[in-house]
Amino acid sequence: MATVAELLQPVEADLDALLADLRSLIGAGHPILQAAAEHLFAAGGKRLRPGIVLLLSRAVAPDGELGPRHRRLAEITEMIHTASLVHDDVVDEAATRRGVDTVHSRFNYRVAVLAGDFLFAQASWHLANLDDLEVVKLLSRVIMDLADGEVKQGLFRYDTGQSFESYLEKSYCKTASLIANSARAAGVLTGLPGAQLDDLYRFGRHLGLAFQVVDDILDFTSSDQQLGKPAASDLASGYLTAPALYALQERPALAGLIEREFCEEGDLEQALELVRGCEAIPRSRALAEGFAKEAAGALEWLAPSDPRSALRALPDFVLSRLY
Repeated sequence: MATVAELLQPVEADLDALLADLRSLIGAGHPILQAAAEHLFAAGGKRLRPGIVLLLSRAVAPDGELGPRHRRLAEITEMIHTASLVHDDVVDEAATRRGVDTVHSRFNYRVAVLAGDFLFAQASWHLANLDDLEVVKLLSRVIMDLADGEVKQGLFRYDTGQSFESYLEKSYCKTASLIANSARAAGVLTGLPGAQLDDLYRFGRHLGLAFQVVDDILDFTSSDQQLGKPAASDLASGYLTAPALYALQERPALAGLIEREFCEEGDLEQALELVRGCEAIPRSRALAEGFAKEAAGALEWLAPSDPRSALRALPDFVLSRLY
């Protein structure tokens, strides 16, 4: 199976230019905020989100070329994503991300909160300068969704009565909204008709949901080394994802452990055994496969090209992380 770098190969040069541009866009603001932002962009993430925007922009362009507004849209996407990670890490009190110290552990919590705000503000400013109201609406919605998802996630901690719908809604807000709305925005900037814009959105939405469900499964099936964070950290923090919610349907004993917040010796280990010992993981896998299939079907109308091939391979790539 291809790696992320191989899939993004058609836009590799575009992504290199994007990183250079991000450095200059963030500009000579406050030295500490700049250091925090620099540190993040240097942390070597997969660049999947701006990569998808660039691949889609090339795939829908009549000549396969990228205009400056599409490049800027990809940069804004990465800024919004990075800003959300900074705030996420503060809320989760995570010490590292991708093996690199988080902003708040490198500087302090105050700087991390401000650095996230700073990046959101920068993104909003560059977004407004695209001068396309439809695109501004789409990406402002993403910033609202990210905050909404973070709040919902906090409110539902250790809540065994939450519905599966609320989990999917939270997953959409936290992961899929950015991919879905930036995909649609790439089509808006190209001037595509409504039905095709809907398909781009559908591709991003389902790809994002597949990605999140896979992440949630890996939290139960991977080792600390593979994850770069403690395994089952979601469950330990009281965040109930697809495997836990499915397991609650099959193993009612799990509810008691969650509701007492794993306060007794061996509670978490017992909870993990309950989740791993029933159909919860296979059911979650089937859920992710359904989303990936939906995503793959949304782009059938694209003309053949290298970017299209990469985009069509993405849903399978997301699933391949499970095997």
